[in-house]
Amino acid sequence: MENIISVIIITYNQQDTIGRSIDSVLMQKCHLPYEIIIGEDASTDDTRTICQDYAKKYPDIIRLFCNEHNKGITDNYIDCLLQSRGKYIADCAGDDFWTDPMKLEKELCVMEEYPNVTMVITNWQFYNEQTRHISPSRQIQHAPITPGRDMLKDIIIQKNMSVFHLCTALYRSDTFRKAYQDDSYMFRSKDFCSEDMQIASAMAWYGDIAYLPDITLNYSIGGKGVSNTNDSEKLFRFVKRSTLLIQYLSSKYQTDIREFLNERIFELGMHAFRSHNPQLYEETLECERKWQVEKKNKYRLLMAVMQHDGLWKLGLAVRNIVVSLKRLIC
Repeated sequence: MENIISVIIITYNQQDTIGRSIDSVLMQKCHLPYEIIIGEDASTDDTRTICQDYAKKYPDIIRLFCNEHNKGITDNYIDCLLQSRGKYIADCAGDDFWTDPMKLEKELCVMEEYPNVTMVITNWQFYNEQTRHISPSRQIQHAPITPGRDMLKDIIIQKNMSVFHLCTALYRSDTFRKAYQDDSYMFRSKDFCSEDMQIASAMAWYGDIAYLPDITLNYSIGGKGVSNTNDSEKLFRFVKRSTLLIQYLSSKYQTDIREFLNERIFELGMHAFRSHNPQLYEETLECERKWQVEKKNKYRLLMAVMQHDGLWKLGLAVRNIVVSLKRLIC
């Protein structure tokens, strides 16, 4: 590994935002050199052309990897990580952008002063692509430096990105490679739907986590995504896969998440209920058994309703009326 920073940008069909993301990295002022690794995942719009133009303009900084076939977010990201040369790694999603030209410098100074710190995170904010409105994040304000294992449970079961956002982070390449060599399945499994939680959990397991209150990232919202949809079946699949990852991480890193699973099974059941899909009902029952949850009364009632199609349809009709009334009131 060279004494540089590797910044990972993965992108797919982001012709309207990828240039902004690359520019936000190129504006960085840092006492260490950095490389930008772009993983272009077989886009069908002009994203690849834009990335190629940047690579030609900045050949000493940008290394562009153009995939022949779409790999998906996780494999694209991990492959780029394994191509990195840097001692430190940062990333910026193709639709997000950094806002502080000193981001890398500030984080690097912490890394160099505290060798036990494996990852530095910062504050961030939401950026609405449609309205251009900026709103604060819901991130928890952390201590300047926290023993990583004290943060593990919060990292594993975090909701609404309240603990960290990986696009704000700078972390150690050797720690990632150690974790990947130890358990590549954790990073590559198609049963899971994330790449950031694995990295943050590994960083917390092996060292301390540092926090800077500075806002360094605009996180793009307002577009379409797996977790930003009204499709109940897609939400069911997302919740199920994310919970499988959370279970895996909690087992690997010896974290008790029983109360979380009690809440998550009800969330899964509600998506099954809204979808009116008997298969999802059966899958919820299977998860209930595997997760060994404590069945709360509201969950018992929900599952009892779905046992009978007539009750199920009636419940959906009542729910639709309530939702419509709420919209009228609001």
